[in-house]
Amino acid sequence: MGCTSFQTEDTAASGAPAVEPGKVLIVYLSRTSNTKAVAGIIQRTVGGKVVALELEKPYPANYQATVQQVSDENEKGYLPPLRTSVENIRQYDVIFVGFPTWGMQLPPPLKSFLKQYDLSGKTIVPFSTHAGYGVGSGFETVKAMAPRSTVLEGFSTKGGVERDGVLFVMAGNKEKQVQNEVQAWLKRIKLLSSK
Repeated sequence: MGCTSFQTEDTAASGAPAVEPGKVLIVYLSRTSNTKAVAGIIQRTVGGKVVALELEKPYPANYQATVQQVSDENEKGYLPPLRTSVENIRQYDVIFVGFPTWGMQLPPPLKSFLKQYDLSGKTIVPFSTHAGYGVGSGFETVKAMAPRSTVLEGFSTKGGVERDGVLFVMAGNKEKQVQNEVQAWLKRIKLLSSK
């Protein structure tokens, strides 16, 4: 990974990205926009291209119906087909993969993404939002599904609690808190300089 002097207003005070922004891909799945917000914070900090994962057949709008469908998919090992495709994935050195933790597991669409693309030799950086129970087995599944990649320490933060009607929470003080946590994490894993 080459160094660059690229800085934005957000990163000027906290250091510069330790990877060329053109070599960064941020892929995420988000139901209530919390994971999308974290992807945006990462993009504003290190640059890169942001891609939302979309399914050929979207999950139901009803929360309980989605919970049941995801549970069935996990039980059967079903990988839902993606509508999203990433052109020329070989051009990226660092690939962030973001997801909400569902049922204490990596969501099936992320498994579809990891299965669909050859990420050999890439640096994979997982991040997640959760409803208070943590990331579960999500980061371990990313490592298992990308055995020829370098998987760095992941980042996880509490997002909404959809079952309780708490949807988007990444605003105001929570957004600032997560931005500070993301910057500290990126410094720790050497993707943001400490200068």
